[in-house]
Amino acid sequence: MKRRNTPAKNEILTLFENADTALSQDMIEQQMEGRIDRVTIYRILNSFFEDGLIHRITSDEGKHYYALCTSCDKEDHQHNHFHFRCLSCNTVECLKYETDIPLPKGYVMENVNLLISGYCRSCRV
Repeated sequence: MKRRNTPAKNEILTLFENADTALSQDMIEQQMEGRIDRVTIYRILNSFFEDGLIHRITSDEGKHYYALCTSCDKEDHQHNHFHFRCLSCNTVECLKYETDIPLPKGYVMENVNLLISGYCRSCRV
């Protein structure tokens, strides 16, 4: 489905392109400083996710974070890599370690959520 390009989508996409870590909806709202409302951000995130531009990471506390897809094959859009959430600063990062999870015959994997919680390099004590 061809979606309409809007200034709000461009602004949020640029935010992802410049981000070093995954972003939550709250983080995006804060950076938009009221220029884009919560519902519009939510819809844009969902459309980006459906179109394969970003992937969604569910933290161990149930909060969703989003990261830009950089090397996805549109035919086989999977994110079987680990993510790391810092318990101190709450940043979520994609770790570039792919994993292969063998499933029993007849099972088909659609999504994997591999999250490691701990302390990042900056917060480690």
